[in-house]
Amino acid sequence: MKFKINTITEAEDIIISTLYEIGLEGAQIEDKVPLTPLEKERMFVDILPDSPEDDGLAVLSFFAEEKEDGSLEVMGERTTPEEVLEKVGKELEDLRQFCDIGEGRVSVEETEDVDWINNWKQYFHQFYIDDILVVPSWEDVKAEDEGRMVLHIDPGTAFGTGMHETTQLCIRQLRRYVTPDTKLLDVGTGSGILAILSLMFGASHAVGTDLDECAVDAVEQNCQANGILPSQFDMLIGNIITDKEIQDRVGYGCYDIAAANILAEVLVPLTPVIVNHLKVGGIYIASGIIDDKEDVVVEAVKAAGLTVLEVKRQGEWVCVTARKETLR
Repeated sequence: MKFKINTITEAEDIIISTLYEIGLEGAQIEDKVPLTPLEKERMFVDILPDSPEDDGLAVLSFFAEEKEDGSLEVMGERTTPEEVLEKVGKELEDLRQFCDIGEGRVSVEETEDVDWINNWKQYFHQFYIDDILVVPSWEDVKAEDEGRMVLHIDPGTAFGTGMHETTQLCIRQLRRYVTPDTKLLDVGTGSGILAILSLMFGASHAVGTDLDECAVDAVEQNCQANGILPSQFDMLIGNIITDKEIQDRVGYGCYDIAAANILAEVLVPLTPVIVNHLKVGGIYIASGIIDDKEDVVVEAVKAAGLTVLEVKRQGEWVCVTARKETLR
């Protein structure tokens, strides 16, 4: 059950805080406020439609689980939509006494998981990364694109599509350094896009790690869609930075290329770990870096004993490529 409140952006925080007290958590915020660079970095999304000019208005949505008998569960207790609506209305009227909350109109509707799963697909259509055509599972390759390198990708709701600048920076670097002998490590593999393309570029084998178990199914489906054999791509779930078992399973000193398209805050502790998994002469491709964090990552790369080869930029994002020169 979804409770929607029409308000203004300046009242978002106080309304969210107030309704949290009566058990409505996890607010969904819809407004037209432009994202800050930090928010873009934190979101790290591929599909971000352009927003119209900010009009100061906002819609806040709160959710409560509806049971078979029509009751709701809020703060572990059973209640009714009418009771929740009455509480919300009272809290909003109390807030209105000392601050502007705009219209403050509340509406109630039911929502289904299928909406969350499928609605985002309207924003994702086939596109090109240089001469590579990226096609989602729900679209067909056009006749004029026959003969192109085609990546079939079904990202799911939480994984990369290749639209994001950082992913494209990684892909270009992988294409430059992959050889038929390449054994690749892809940390934070997500949809498997970097590893799958590396195998399509000619790499011999790939290992992907991720924290989210959903990546296993995403990788399996995308491998099948692109003709990648199970023997070519091993998938591991766990934190390679802190989990010794995952580090052992990944293996030491055996990768020609390690790619990590994550965030600067993760790349800094990851880099000295990755060094141990690279061969001497191995290439480290680190991306997901917002431009004002470039120096932090470059310093971490150098501190780990790697030699910086290239720093590539696209939009607000940076990709650092380095090489392991000696054993550590």
